[in-house]
Amino acid sequence: MDGNETNRLVKGALLLTIAGLFSKVLSAGYRIPLQNMTGDIGFYIYQQVYPILGVALVLALYGFPSAISKMMVDLKAEGKNLSFTSFYIPIFIILLGINGALFLFLFFNAPSIAGWVGDANLANTYRFAAFAFLLTPFSALLRGVFQGNYQMKPTAYSQIGEQFIRVFIIITAAVVVAVQGRDFYEVGQAAALASILGGATAILILALFFIKEKPVVRDTSKVPWNYYIRTILTLGMVAALNHMVLLVIQFADTFTLIPSLMDYGFTQMEAMEAKGVFDRGQPLIQLGTVLGSSFALALVPSISKQKLERDPDTFHHYISGAMLFSFYLAVGATVGLIAIFPEANVLLFQNDKGTVDLQILVIAILLCSLAITASAILQGLGYMKRTAGFILIAFFIKWICNQLLVPWFGITGSAVATVISLLVLCMVVLFELKRKLPGLHFFGQINGVALIKATLAMVIYILVVESIFSNVGVSTRIGLLFYIVFVAVSGGVIFIYSLLKWRAFTARELAMLPFTHVFIRIHKGRNINE
Repeated sequence: MDGNETNRLVKGALLLTIAGLFSKVLSAGYRIPLQNMTGDIGFYIYQQVYPILGVALVLALYGFPSAISKMMVDLKAEGKNLSFTSFYIPIFIILLGINGALFLFLFFNAPSIAGWVGDANLANTYRFAAFAFLLTPFSALLRGVFQGNYQMKPTAYSQIGEQFIRVFIIITAAVVVAVQGRDFYEVGQAAALASILGGATAILILALFFIKEKPVVRDTSKVPWNYYIRTILTLGMVAALNHMVLLVIQFADTFTLIPSLMDYGFTQMEAMEAKGVFDRGQPLIQLGTVLGSSFALALVPSISKQKLERDPDTFHHYISGAMLFSFYLAVGATVGLIAIFPEANVLLFQNDKGTVDLQILVIAILLCSLAITASAILQGLGYMKRTAGFILIAFFIKWICNQLLVPWFGITGSAVATVISLLVLCMVVLFELKRKLPGLHFFGQINGVALIKATLAMVIYILVVESIFSNVGVSTRIGLLFYIVFVAVSGGVIFIYSLLKWRAFTARELAMLPFTHVFIRIHKGRNINE
């Protein structure tokens, strides 16, 4: 790969990262008005189908395209032509076979799956959701082809377009259900329809880009079916799993939480409402994780074994600095959200149900941010299968802990189960990262005293503002909104300022950030030229 191709690849990967972060924020944000309009029952129904739709989305966006792009790069390096007959059609047939099997399994087993999750009324929703997999071969093939040519714009634009259509349809359906008093289960069916139409939008955008290309139509080369099937099944599934940390946790809740809550003593309706309350934490965890891991993920395109071998000292500094920023931001987001959660729960979801359980669940922000950051670094170094295996381990731990803890402790048990599973994932991934990069001294670089001081400063500030706010007694959601925004922004500024003032970072680490002069001036507490 020459310098121009490398530059295109890094720029394209950054574009995909930005598009991914934007889509995640959008995905987390629309769930709040969805819950407000349909209540905890409507939100529960949506969350019961979301993990299945999420699997289809991840396969189409990350899993299969990664495998296809790798095959394209490898075959081109061997000097082979990639024609319709030798590449496009065989790959499409394989994708259609895999996704067709998933469609048939979900469509014909929908009643059984609905019974398994504890709600027979979801059968039609699952049957409808199965159709989302039929669109995956089209979008995955086109995205993989573009990425194999180092063209990331089509994937980024199609991802954003797909997400906009999904959000628009889901919110519109929620409004219709709320205003007309229709069956809440229509929310789940609308979510499936939104995924289908969103996928169709993505295919249209990709097709418009593809028309400009002029691929080779015919080629007499022999089709390497075994190579295609093996790569798509292994690398495709592994790449998909590496983007499913939060999704697999929700997947475990989908199948275990309602039956376990009924074992706890809830009626089915009480269990459904309780899960809807518990699912309030998902968009907040997603947003917090985006904040905690976004900086490091933006650096991932520049991570490679070649850079490690060429300049290990700079590489280790670069990686440990990225992890350090992620860690501090995740700690601030986690502690801050726990502190303001009683008010945030009322503001976002209209009442304070499940506040204590959700405060426990918020710890997932810190654990997930660290796990995603460390996993992304390992993936950049080529250890994709390993990180996918770790995520599967977390999934099984969550599944087992739900079945053990929820019948005894209810929703609290599920919150603890999430924390335990992500803690194990975080520990295993960090251990593996240390094993692969022995020169990386991440924990040794954490300034514990500065972090504790900054955290205490933020918490004390929030408690003082909260005390003043409670005396004023604002009862409207608009007033609550101003309070939450003010305390979140000002509390975050105090946290970051305190970290800089108490020198949690070195000047070399701060040099990695934009506006370096400003941060170093605060860091030194005097003129930067002194």
